[in-house]
Amino acid sequence: MTLASTPDTEISLECENQRAVLSPWGASLRRYFLTDGHGGETDIVWGYSGGAQKKGGQGDVLIPFPGRVAGGRYAFDGQALQLELNDKEGPNAIHGFVRSLPWMTHQDGSEAVTFEVSLDAAQYGSRGYPFSITVRVTYSLDVQGLSCAFSVRNVGGTAAPVGVGFHPYFTVGTECVDKAEAKIPATGYLEFNEQLAPTGKVLSAKGTEWDYREFRPIGQRRFNHCYLELERDASGMATASLRHRESGRTIDVVMDRAFSAIVVYTGDAIADVPRRALAIEPMTCATDAFNHPDWGLKRLLPGETFGGSYKVSARRS
Repeated sequence: MTLASTPDTEISLECENQRAVLSPWGASLRRYFLTDGHGGETDIVWGYSGGAQKKGGQGDVLIPFPGRVAGGRYAFDGQALQLELNDKEGPNAIHGFVRSLPWMTHQDGSEAVTFEVSLDAAQYGSRGYPFSITVRVTYSLDVQGLSCAFSVRNVGGTAAPVGVGFHPYFTVGTECVDKAEAKIPATGYLEFNEQLAPTGKVLSAKGTEWDYREFRPIGQRRFNHCYLELERDASGMATASLRHRESGRTIDVVMDRAFSAIVVYTGDAIADVPRRALAIEPMTCATDAFNHPDWGLKRLLPGETFGGSYKVSARRS
C-alpha cells in the first residue's frame, strides 16, 4: 500500500502491447496506448504526463457527482445543501471532490492497480456534502483491453446521494475530432441552458442531428451533451464508439448497467488544443441528478455498496 503521492506520481501497467499510465492523484487515467515493439506508440486515450500538463479534465474521476449541480444547490432527505461554485462555465458545482485528492494505492502486479479514498461528513459537510463514503477504483489490463471498475460504500450513519463518472478523452489518430465518426447508443439527451445546467427537459434524439445510434461524422458539431435512455445489448451492455473510417481504427467504450448516462464532449473550450479528442464519459447518473434523482441518482443506505465497470478496447474495422 502506498500512501504518499503528488500530482506528478504515476504508475504504469503493461499487458502484451498495451500500456496504461495511472496516478494516485485523483485516481486518474493519464495515458492508454499500444506499442509496436520498435518504440512506436499509438494513443487510444488522449492523455498527458505530469500533473501540470492536464487539460480539460483529462482522465478525471468524478465522485460523488459527475457533471454539474445547478447553482450548487440541492436538497436531500429534507436538508437544503450548498456546494462550492467551481464551474468556469457558470454558477454551478462541477465534478465532485475526488479528482484533486491523493488516493491510497494497492498494487500486486503489473496488470492492475486499485486506488482508494474516503470522504468524511465532518470534513465535507461544510462544503455541501455531509456524508461519509469510501471509494475504490481499479484499473486493469487484459488481452481484450483496459477495464475500470468502481465501488462506493456508505460508511456513515445516514443515506447518501451518490453519482459516479469518468472523464477519458479518446483519439483515433486524427488531428481533430472533426474527421472522426461517433456512435452513441442513446435516444434522449438533456436540454441545457446558457450556463450548461439542465433545464429539466429530456429531449428526443431520434431523427435529429444529435441521433448517433449509428456511426455518423462528427464534423463541426459542438458536442457537450448528456445522453440518456441508453440502448443495450442482450447482456445489458451499452457501447459507445469512435471511428476513423480511412484508417479503420475504432475504439469501443462498453458500459455495464451501473451507467445510465454518457456525456459526449468535443473539447471546444480547451485552451490551445480545442477539438483534439472526444470525451466519452461513462456516468451512473445524468448531470444535475442531485436535483433530479430520477435521472439515475443512487440513494446509498448506510453500509451499502454500489459498483460497476466499463471497458475500453481498440480494434481495426
